[in-house]
Amino acid sequence: MSDDDAQRLARVALTWLAEPGTRAVHRLVERHGPVAALDLLLDGGSPDSWLHSTVAARTAAGDARAVAAEALERADRLGARLVTPDDEEWPAQVAVLANLRLPDVTRRVDVETAPPLCFWVRGSWPLGEALDRSVAVVGARAATGYGQHVATELGYGLAERDWTVVSGGAFGIDAAAHRGALNAGGLTVAVLACGLDRPYPMGNAALFDRIADTGLLVSEWPPGAEPLRPRFLIRNRVIAAGTRGTVVVEASARSGATQTARRAIHTNRVAMVVPGPVTSAMSVGAHEFLREFPKARLVTGLAHVLEEVGRIGADLAPLARGPQRPADALDDDARSLLEALPRRGAMGVDRLAARAGVDVRTALRKLSLLEELSMVVRRDGGYALIPPSRPMRTTTATTSGST
Repeated sequence: MSDDDAQRLARVALTWLAEPGTRAVHRLVERHGPVAALDLLLDGGSPDSWLHSTVAARTAAGDARAVAAEALERADRLGARLVTPDDEEWPAQVAVLANLRLPDVTRRVDVETAPPLCFWVRGSWPLGEALDRSVAVVGARAATGYGQHVATELGYGLAERDWTVVSGGAFGIDAAAHRGALNAGGLTVAVLACGLDRPYPMGNAALFDRIADTGLLVSEWPPGAEPLRPRFLIRNRVIAAGTRGTVVVEASARSGATQTARRAIHTNRVAMVVPGPVTSAMSVGAHEFLREFPKARLVTGLAHVLEEVGRIGADLAPLARGPQRPADALDDDARSLLEALPRRGAMGVDRLAARAGVDVRTALRKLSLLEELSMVVRRDGGYALIPPSRPMRTTTATTSGST
């Protein structure tokens, strides 16, 4: 076995011995390399007691190197590949996870947030290239029709503008975002919390096949790994760190989507939230996130998202404005005269000038301008407003007789 093969095998074995994100394992690999780190752990040299217990339990169930070799063979049959930091397609931006520290947390899944040791990938796109210009769109599984509509529109619009849409492949918002990107003929990546050969949920199996055909399925867990609950939170750190920003479309009070956005905030990525009805249980978590994190950005559509993640000064969203009206271009005196005119009938210049608070000379000059703009009309009694034009009513004539 070549040195390169031994290192790749060791990375797989280490991921099997301890869950991805384990900081002690990451430190050992950084200090000694994957092969020596594996030898150290298998010899009982774990720096943490809980990790020592975990390694002992796993090794009691099988030989780590044999399990890793079997996983590589299984992936080869599946048409998947292993990507490590030594490969050109490795997404360098996930290295930021080495500095991720979530405040006020005690659960192991919130503490153990180290960078991945390797990725399993199914699909033809280079992983680093796919994630280089990417946005995560995440949210509730029990999404409302409103949420699914917004997620689909965002997925479609981002993909149409050559952004990769990243999500977790779940029901609801995730699936809507993936489908939107696929319908636009764009690139989408599903980051899974289980082995690539048993994507979860099974109800999205056809969607996962479509993603693998044109985009990527990605996981830190080897083929055969089950979708255990803690693995979804472990997976979420990769979605947050691997993309330029995370958009939460809908999220309940207890939501993995807001956990992804929290990780985005603490890795200096952009966290965005789409507001929803205040009466919707599926927007409670999203709204609370906005209150808790002042750095989070409220977005209402594609233009806002592009402004947050795009090039500075080049992807600005247009300001929301009402419809342009002819009076918007008038100066203060002309507008005052226009507002002073009665809704019906005419008014003399002297009285109109006094009512508008301008002198008569200015009133005559501005009224001539308003007349040229077809906003007022001169009458014997003074000036009057021109009523807004009404659409012509059409009538259908009927004739008797046979046709």
